[in-house]
Amino acid sequence: MASTLFDKIWNEHTIFTREDGNTLLYVDRHLIHDLHFRLFDQLKAEGHSIREPDKLFGVPDHSLPTTAKSLADIPEGEMREAVEILERASEEHNFTHFSMTDDRHGIVHVIGPEQGITQPGLLLACGDSHTSTHGALGCIALGIGATEVKHLLATQTLWQRKPKTMRITINGELGFGVTAKDVILAVIREIGTAGGTGYAIEYAGPIIEAMSMEGRMTVCNMTIEAGSRFGLIAPDVKTIAYVHGRPYAPEGAEWSKAEEYWRTLKSDDDAAFDKEVVIDGNAIAPMVTWGNSPQWALPITDAVPDPADEPDESLRATMAAAIDYMDIQPGMALSDIAVDMVFIGSCTNSRIEDLRAAAEVVNGRSAKVRTLVVPGSGLVKKQAEAEGLDKIFTDAGMEWREPGCSMCLAVNGETLGAGQRSASTSNRNFRGRQGVGSRTHLVSPAMAAAAAVTGRFTDVRELAEARRS
Repeated sequence: MASTLFDKIWNEHTIFTREDGNTLLYVDRHLIHDLHFRLFDQLKAEGHSIREPDKLFGVPDHSLPTTAKSLADIPEGEMREAVEILERASEEHNFTHFSMTDDRHGIVHVIGPEQGITQPGLLLACGDSHTSTHGALGCIALGIGATEVKHLLATQTLWQRKPKTMRITINGELGFGVTAKDVILAVIREIGTAGGTGYAIEYAGPIIEAMSMEGRMTVCNMTIEAGSRFGLIAPDVKTIAYVHGRPYAPEGAEWSKAEEYWRTLKSDDDAAFDKEVVIDGNAIAPMVTWGNSPQWALPITDAVPDPADEPDESLRATMAAAIDYMDIQPGMALSDIAVDMVFIGSCTNSRIEDLRAAAEVVNGRSAKVRTLVVPGSGLVKKQAEAEGLDKIFTDAGMEWREPGCSMCLAVNGETLGAGQRSASTSNRNFRGRQGVGSRTHLVSPAMAAAAAVTGRFTDVRELAEARRS
């Protein structure tokens, strides 16, 4: 029987399925970050140990202020406690831990692929909704809740209900200045934030095939914002080349065996998906979100929509509330919206490709507003510094930070003030995401850099043209 890529990997990891449809799955890799630090004591209190510590990888990222270089730099309290307990648990239970003083440390969804922990065909889980990032390498990767994390620690298995499958095919060719972040914002705008609910989404088509691995990770990362827990892309020669030689990748004969298997991981030509969506990639432009949902996204050349033009009463009210909260006006050009702060980072856009794109825009210009540039890992930071990207940012008056989640979420002291507006390369823009009363607009790294050097949302293509003229 013809199968989708998702079905093939799911079936390989199925232990058994109950009559009610719930399936017990074996998990190959478990990533855990600092916000789940309390689970280790809970596990011990319940008389359990970690079933397979060699499959567990711990990363402190959410709680770390990106000014901190050692534990002593973290304010006393829960943030420091989270980092301390995760490290102590790694020593007690003998699982791999990328401490904040390790050059390899960083954001969990950056270092997983970077270290070769993430590989095609695996089933990987983490107590974080953006675990879908890892599906860019052709694996099933899902975010789970705290109860599931504890179950996984004790058993190396998870109970899950198999989702339906959706294929999103993006045809055409991306125009100048258009990036993977613009693609996924266009997808979410098309299908809505609930469009993927109950589905595992496979991305396909010439635009996906042409994307770098970093771009594919950006697309899969924001799958959760479309309502789906699973985003994946069939592994190809780019995927295999990306994994080759990484610390946790197979070697020698094991590599040959793995590569042979990975080349079989694709949806069969006659496989049936429960839903098909086709998007014209030629029409995608640099995007900006105007409201407090990723689906409220428009090309930078557009204006804030007028709720009065929306016939659906409920949607009209939601749009009006978003416009009021964001303190903008219907008909206002997106390029007239000024920003107070810019954030370039997060598990969506903090890889070396993202920093290069931002630096290309910034080079020779000066920031008009406060701008934080936060690499996704210590290795990304080192590479950026070797290429001189850090100097481009600091010469422009921007802040070059240590790796971490930073301003993506308001739990580590790095926040927007009430009423302040950011251009952010992160993934969520709901009310208060970056601080109580904060207003977040999602953009690509290049568009964030353009906002930083102009003080407002600006079409990055205009800046590129100005540099050429």
